[in-house]
Amino acid sequence: MRTAAAKIAQSLGLILAVIVLNFSLIHLAPGDPAVVIAGESGAASPETLAQVRADYGLDKPFVTQLGIYVGQVARGDLGESFFFGRSVTSLIADRLWPTVLLVGTALIFAIVLGVMAGTFTARRPESPASHAVTVLALIGYSMPVFWTGILLVILFASVLKILPISGMHDVEFDGGLLASWLDVARHLVLPALTLGVIYLAQYSRLSRASMLEVLQSDYIRTARAKGLAEKVVVYKHALRNAVIPVVTIAGLQFGALLSGALLVETVFNWPGLGRLAFDSILRRDTPVLLGVLLMAAVMVVVANLLTDLLYRVIDPRIRVGARRTRTKVST
Repeated sequence: MRTAAAKIAQSLGLILAVIVLNFSLIHLAPGDPAVVIAGESGAASPETLAQVRADYGLDKPFVTQLGIYVGQVARGDLGESFFFGRSVTSLIADRLWPTVLLVGTALIFAIVLGVMAGTFTARRPESPASHAVTVLALIGYSMPVFWTGILLVILFASVLKILPISGMHDVEFDGGLLASWLDVARHLVLPALTLGVIYLAQYSRLSRASMLEVLQSDYIRTARAKGLAEKVVVYKHALRNAVIPVVTIAGLQFGALLSGALLVETVFNWPGLGRLAFDSILRRDTPVLLGVLLMAAVMVVVANLLTDLLYRVIDPRIRVGARRTRTKVST
């Protein structure tokens, strides 16, 4: 309980630091939000701009604006969009699920196939198939996300024409719940593949190296000496320890995965937080951009907390070590 409370306190402190940093950087950026709110790029009169600044509190000192914003966030109020005229909370709520779906699908795809490919190549490190997987992994790792997305758009829009390349639903879609999910799944294939390819390549290389190291361990030799089947040795005893570095890197790279989602959502016109952030930057919609950045920070913090929990599930030694530490402290 003490460890969990300490981690939560650290996470809250980190989120507060992110709020202050994001607000400061956006406040220092060039441009005047009052011009955007007025609706005319530089055409509004000075009196109108002054009135807009007064109405939205933009004429107050920076420290005062920061204090007001932190207080609003603490109450769950992220403000109102300058461009859409809606609350930032409702805008983020509409765009959160598509981003979670995209990022989660890409992450599961990359981890599962990456671990499978790494395990396969580690069992037969000198086979032609192992070398082929290694080459493909290096190619996938070296391909930028936006370039992969553009290539897939060209391929499936001009050549194959079997998958949609834009949006989350067909414009003229009219069907039941199951048909709706299938339609979303078809639209999800290319964005998730684009976002997951680079991480699939990295996780396959990482799991291969980890599996090769684990397979040379003494307890693996002992398991083989007992006459256990090779599949039992690899998938029951070795894989559980070999996958720990993959889980670690996946948790640490969750922020990079979200930043990659911004590019992917822009290329495929996917209606998620990344697309909302991109539009907010173009429109100088400060409250929406701050809200998206805050939500991204919260998602990263939650992902790291979940990674810590997964450690305890995957590796029992962590649970034993924690119990021993608590025992020593209590005595």
